[in-house]
Order: sequence, then C-alpha cells, then structure tokens
Amino acid sequence: MATDLSGVAAVGLIPKESPAQLRKGGKPITIGLPKETSSEEKRVVLSPEAVRILNENGVSVLVETQAGDRAKFSDRQFSDAGAKIVYSRKEAFAADVVVKVNAPTEEEIADMSIGSCLISALQLEKQEATYIQALNAKKITSLAFEYLEDKVGGMPVVRAMSEIAGSTVMQIASEYLSSVNEGKGLILGGITGVPPTQVVIIGAGTVAEYAARTALGLGANIKVFDNHLYKLRRIKQLLGQQIATSTIDNANLSQALAEADVVIGALRAEKGKNKIVVSEEMVAKMMPGSIVIDVSIDQGGCIETAQVTSHENPVYRMHEVIHYGVPNIASRVARTASYSLSNIFTPILLQMNDLGGAEEMIFTYKWFLKGVYTYRGSLTNAFMAKKFGLSHKELQLLLAARY
Repeated sequence: MATDLSGVAAVGLIPKESPAQLRKGGKPITIGLPKETSSEEKRVVLSPEAVRILNENGVSVLVETQAGDRAKFSDRQFSDAGAKIVYSRKEAFAADVVVKVNAPTEEEIADMSIGSCLISALQLEKQEATYIQALNAKKITSLAFEYLEDKVGGMPVVRAMSEIAGSTVMQIASEYLSSVNEGKGLILGGITGVPPTQVVIIGAGTVAEYAARTALGLGANIKVFDNHLYKLRRIKQLLGQQIATSTIDNANLSQALAEADVVIGALRAEKGKNKIVVSEEMVAKMMPGSIVIDVSIDQGGCIETAQVTSHENPVYRMHEVIHYGVPNIASRVARTASYSLSNIFTPILLQMNDLGGAEEMIFTYKWFLKGVYTYRGSLTNAFMAKKFGLSHKELQLLLAARY
C-alpha cells in the first residue's frame, strides 16, 4: 500500500476494466494526465466523463493523483471512469501521449518517454531555446493548443477559451465596479431611471463578441473599436443589434475612454507582439474607479498601463483606474474550461488511438499537423526557429521521407 508525504496510507484506486477494442494501429495508446504545478492553473485537459469515453474505447488513461482537484474533479471520479490513479509525476509523464494545459518544464520533459507525444499550450513568450532542445533530445512530437486547427480551418482551443474569457470578463468588471471593491459603485448594465454603464471593447474578435453579448444582456451601452472593417461588420451581424462601432483613431477612442466605466482590451496579435493602442495619457483621462481589463496581456497587451497580474493579486490602481491583468482568465472557471477542452480533445485522442499514434494522425489528417512544432527530434516551426536561432525542417518533407 502506498503512503503519501505525511505518512498516511493511501488507498489504491483501481480503475474499472474497459472492453478490448479492435483498431487499426495494434497496441492501444496510453494517455498521461499529470497534475499542473503552477498555482495559476486550475484547468485539466480531460474530465472524468472524457476518461470514461476513452476507457470504453480501449484507451488507458494514467491520472496523477489530485490532478483534477482544482477543477473539482476527484481521484475517485477519475478512477470510477476507468483511469488508473498514479502517485508519482514520472508515471504520468511516461505515457505514450501526455496531455496538460501548461507547457511542461524541462524537468518534466526529462520524465517523458523517448518518441512520445505532448499535447499542451506552447506559451511561446515564456520559452527558451533549451525548451525546444529538451523536446528534440527525447524525439518528442509536440502539438501546441494555440496552433491547432480543425477540419474547417478554425482554431478550436483558441475559440473555446476566448468564448469563456469574453463571457467571464464582464463578471470580473461587475465585481470591481462594486462599492465592496472600492469601484465606482455601479451595477454593470442599467435599471429603470438610471443611465446604463458605458463599456468600450477594443478588438472585434471572439473575446469581444462574447463580452459584448454579456454586456448587452445586462443592459450596458457598448462601443467596439477595431481597425478591420470586416470584423466590425461581422460582430454587428453576430450580435444582431445595431451597436456603436469605430475604427481605432486617437480622437474617437480617447473620447470614448474618457466616458467609459469599463474598458476591455481584446486585440489579438497578428504578427508577434500586440500593438499598444491605448496610451497612458488616455488612461489618465479616464474616470476614477473605472476598470481596465486587458485580455490580450499574455501577448504583450494593447493598453500601455496594463501589467501581468495573478489570480491571487489580480488588480492594481494607476491614475485612479483599476487594472486587471490576469493572463489565463479561463482558469477562473476551471471546471467549465476543462469540460470545453475535453470536448475538443476526446475525439482527437480517439482518432489517434484508432490510427496507432500521433505520427499516423499527422500523416492522415492535414488539419492536425498545423499544431505540430517538434517532430521526432526536429523543430518544424519556421517562426520559432527564427526566434530561438535554431535550425528547422519542414514537416511535409519529414513526412514524405516515410515512403
């Protein structure tokens, strides 16, 4: 019987047996679900329900103990779904396919099996060349959440997390507008006889769409700014309402910010870092107690005064304006986000198991290879090669060598 660090005997959790399945690739794959080590990360890639589906299709899932605790999924739930609960990090990382939210550390990569597959966020801005070299030394095939496309060219993980961030951001704004948090003492929206709150959204993508839906549902007035007219037209059509839209010019934006109660930065970088469109001078002219939330802070932000904060210390004040700069907003609603990730990756893992592994998946589905950045000891992403000063090989050429 195993014991935990406190010396208390740990009860072994025995997974339910799964039926044998016929498949094309021979031996079923094993999937490792390690515990996230960052205090900021509460999500998990697979829910117990997802594990049950995988288990019923002959896939073995190794879940590190307490991996789902912060998303409110217990070891017992995972075990009842058919997972094997493992009590060391190394066992989870030794699986054929490792799935996690944050990119693993170099120490965690050292625990992975040679030739295995990693599916996680890349978080490029946090990485160094040694990270890529560690993956290549183990001949690991790595797939980045941020680059993964679906069959119709969409980016499913980016889209899902943006939907969550957009919906959640207005809840955050509501919290910090309240008198309890020393905000302006306003309700987000409006009531009879009282003017509605003013919301400015910079960017017209998915985050903006869902933030606008929530704000409109509460009765707020919104203005959306973006330099792409087709995005402004699209968001008006998606919302089905005549909202105020504008291209980003300093005069109109500065005026809107001066009247705003809530400002949402939702511009995504197109090449490299985001462009700053809200200057410190503009922020200084905003009303005291108003709130700025820069959702694009993980890419450098689009508001000059925005800084990265944490879930433990999410806000600070500058020019009497409340600033919120937590990069992984979706982790605030970890259970919802985990279900969303499960919906995306469960069918992918089932396909991978049916084909016999990540290499066959890449070879069979062109949409899948969009997320691959290392393959069997080679960096395959040209942008990353330039950033880190490393050589790279085109993935299509590596796959052609299979013939």
